[in-house]
Amino acid sequence: MDIIIILLLVGFCVFFFKRTFSSFIYIIVIIDIFLRLLNFFKLNLVNGEIRHFISKYFPTSVQAVISNYTSGAIEVFLTWLLVIIYIIFEFYIIRTFIRKK
Repeated sequence: MDIIIILLLVGFCVFFFKRTFSSFIYIIVIIDIFLRLLNFFKLNLVNGEIRHFISKYFPTSVQAVISNYTSGAIEVFLTWLLVIIYIIFEFYIIRTFIRKK
């Protein structure tokens, strides 16, 4: 179920936003941040049925999805790919910050 939610979010974002490499990077990071925020809410703010709903249908992060559905060399490769995506994201953020000055 986790992978279906991730694929739907990525598909929705790709369909409605520009289809460039930078938008792909932003989409992956936005989804990961969203999942981490939901995990924070689940752990610290909500109780009862909402907590159960978030636990059942939403993974804690993109890394958790990678670890859940792969193992071995593929997991290591996808984890490093995620790290590279975060490095590229940081580059885009820093470049945007410098251009704004």
